[in-house]
Amino acid sequence: MSDELLLPRFLIPISGLALWLTISTAGAQQELACEVPADRRLSEGFLPAEDGGGDDRTVEFEAGEIEASLGDNPGASMSGGIVVRRGQRVAGAETAKYIPETQSLLLTGAVRFEDPDTEVESETAEFSYGTGRIRFDGAEFRLGQSNSRGSADVLEINQEGVLQLNAVTYTTCPEGSNDWLIEAGDIKLDTAEGTGTAKHVKFRFQGVPVLYTPYFSFPLGDARKSGILAPAIGSAGRSGNEVAIPYYWNIRENYDATITPRLLTSRGLQVDTEFRYLTEQNSGTAVVDYLPDDSMVNSSRYLTALRHQTLFDSAWRNIVDFTEVSDAQYFEDLGGSLSSSSTTHLNQRAVFDYYGEHWSAFAQVQKYQTIDESITAEDQPYKRLPQARVRGIWPDQMLGLRVAVGSELVYFDRSVGVTGWRFNVTPEIAWPVEQAGWFFTPSVTLDHTRYQLDNTQAGEDTEPSRTLPIASIDTGIILERTMNSSSNRVMTLEPRLQYAHIPYREQSGLPVFDTILPDLNLVQLYRRNRFLGVDRIGDTDQLSFGVTSRIHDVNNGEELVTATIGQARYLSEQGVTLPGDPAISNNSSDYIAEVRFLLNKYLNFDFGHQWGVEDSGTTRSEARIQYRPQANKIVNVAYRFRRDSLEQGDVSWSWPLTQKWNFVGRYNYSLRDQELLEQLVGLEYESCCWGLRLVSRRYLTTRDGTRDNSFGLQLVLKGVSSVGTSADTMLEHGILGYSADMK
Repeated sequence: MSDELLLPRFLIPISGLALWLTISTAGAQQELACEVPADRRLSEGFLPAEDGGGDDRTVEFEAGEIEASLGDNPGASMSGGIVVRRGQRVAGAETAKYIPETQSLLLTGAVRFEDPDTEVESETAEFSYGTGRIRFDGAEFRLGQSNSRGSADVLEINQEGVLQLNAVTYTTCPEGSNDWLIEAGDIKLDTAEGTGTAKHVKFRFQGVPVLYTPYFSFPLGDARKSGILAPAIGSAGRSGNEVAIPYYWNIRENYDATITPRLLTSRGLQVDTEFRYLTEQNSGTAVVDYLPDDSMVNSSRYLTALRHQTLFDSAWRNIVDFTEVSDAQYFEDLGGSLSSSSTTHLNQRAVFDYYGEHWSAFAQVQKYQTIDESITAEDQPYKRLPQARVRGIWPDQMLGLRVAVGSELVYFDRSVGVTGWRFNVTPEIAWPVEQAGWFFTPSVTLDHTRYQLDNTQAGEDTEPSRTLPIASIDTGIILERTMNSSSNRVMTLEPRLQYAHIPYREQSGLPVFDTILPDLNLVQLYRRNRFLGVDRIGDTDQLSFGVTSRIHDVNNGEELVTATIGQARYLSEQGVTLPGDPAISNNSSDYIAEVRFLLNKYLNFDFGHQWGVEDSGTTRSEARIQYRPQANKIVNVAYRFRRDSLEQGDVSWSWPLTQKWNFVGRYNYSLRDQELLEQLVGLEYESCCWGLRLVSRRYLTTRDGTRDNSFGLQLVLKGVSSVGTSADTMLEHGILGYSADMK
């Protein structure tokens, strides 16, 4: 039996507080429970209420020694180590004193406050019931699970949840390191509004003051706040040096805008604006970039763009995709990338579409802005004013048949050449039979197309038409076995065979509005019509066959090897062609093959190859190998070839030189033209709380072969922001697998 003698609990009233004392004669510890009246509960003062809410108003005190006085001067003092606890929030100190006049608890000596998101250490702390205020003097704080930490002469929280700090320092660097530091005279954090303000702010880097501002405001957490964002500073090549200072405007909860004055020292001041909106049914982005007087070309330059989507309750959807620039050289001068400088057309369209259980509908008006001046008027794309498509499909009909019908009506318009209406309808009946490991699908389609044309040559038919049947049989099987070398790996063999028959119809009298002969690939191999578009339906007796093999790891489902090879054989001559193209004289298509190896968990290899029969040689070839032994160690080597078009080699990498230094780069070279397309070399420095990216780039900027140079410097303050050019975005676009967050 314990030698402790427990005295009965008794109640001491102290100015509206009820203190329940349990006193042990062993002197080991006295416990004090405080029941706070509802009108002064801790969620309105003292300590915040627990996240889950509830009616528990109890705060537990633990003290080595306690003295309480009653009568005219009630009060209580505690010493020998004090702990105040409510839920997951704990405050501790060497001594504590309850002051009835101010209805507050004063903690002194090694004060420490903790909750799941915050740690505060201070010399003294005051918890006031009357005013609902918590005040720490000489405080040091740590926030969340990151390295965010700082200090303040005074840290005060009022009952409205506003946090006031005086004489503040802040950093995300770990203890013992102040590589960068923010100093402020006053900081006010309003958690209810989700905003913060700071006065007399200095930014120090490596101990050197590099920035001062008398005032700025900022959001807390994910809250949005109007204000100036981190500036971008760097070199823009032929456009000179670049300084961009974005301003973010939080218009409403579902509307915002970013306005960015961008100074290009060789051209002038450009203003870029981006407006975003989000409602229950609508979302989108509108962009307007304007350079009022480009001093290099003595004219104004602009870009406008709109991306919009509306989702209607009736399952209809509206999409607007519109881009327009002032001149053909806009992207070459102001775009800043090889891909944008090679843009030839800009899409401008408005779409309405619908997808139901059996019916789908699509309608649009569409035109293009052609910005490649080498494209003649006769070769520019037609406008579709308008285009409408309707398709219905009904599976699982009598005898398992699938019935479908598709139709299209479109008016093609252009300033040069034949214009007019085209109507197409394609009823189809198929009999899909699918069982475990095999499928068999015969189908028959009737294709009817009719035109009503304007601007035709004298004597040409203004209402030509074409009707022809299309028949096909598509079948395949999937064979599977466990590999002898490993019971954890399964190998499949998946042969596929398709026969398509389309009779010959004379079509030279039909216009060509939007039909092309696409490159051969594994999708095109099994398309019944070799043309893309309905202005031409290619006659054929075609047998397409291919085989795919895969090796799977059954433990994780990973596909270790995938290999496919296929070809089409033509059983009769093909006479239908596009204007100016010769008829196909071969009795077979090129072979096409694709292979992907996951050689091991660090190395993967992709290869695609297309080659002709007899002596025609290679038509197209692509190969890429990636070595990635760690998340931050990447080497990519790639090769691309297209006969009579291009031959390129590409090497890119991201490789750590030391624990903190990383070497990144890309080299893209045209072997056909023996010239550089893009060269990018950079260094990255990564410390515990900041990083630095230094990138030099030389690249092709115009279609006539003009090259440009740029230089980027980006300083990253972890947990805060980055200053300088968007070097991380440039590297992510240029190096396959690179991510600024992977280190």
